[in-house]
Amino acid sequence: QVQLVESGGGLVQPGGSLRLSCAASGSIFSISAMGWYRQVPGKQRELVAGISIGGSTNYADSVKGRFTISRDNAKNTMYLQMNSLKPEDTAVYYCNLVPYRYQYWGQGTRVTVSS
Repeated sequence: QVQLVESGGGLVQPGGSLRLSCAASGSIFSISAMGWYRQVPGKQRELVAGISIGGSTNYADSVKGRFTISRDNAKNTMYLQMNSLKPEDTAVYYCNLVPYRYQYWGQGTRVTVSS
């Protein structure tokens, strides 16, 4: 059974940084492309960053140059380093496979960017 657990969110001022972590149980992590998604109330969940098994990355235009996704297959963990945060980055952040699997959505971790 696969379980994805997000952590690292919090309240940060504009321009600040946060590092999110996604811990995966089960064997699927090392054989799957993974991604970070985010959702704000009233909007669809969007993919903001993805990483292949080999480490190739891609980003939504809104976060390009500010966010960095990485993964440690030995630790079954994925990370999202978020720099130069903006109020519009405020959302609940989730990790999942790319493309996502509905049954793997976790609770997410809330990021609030506000002064």
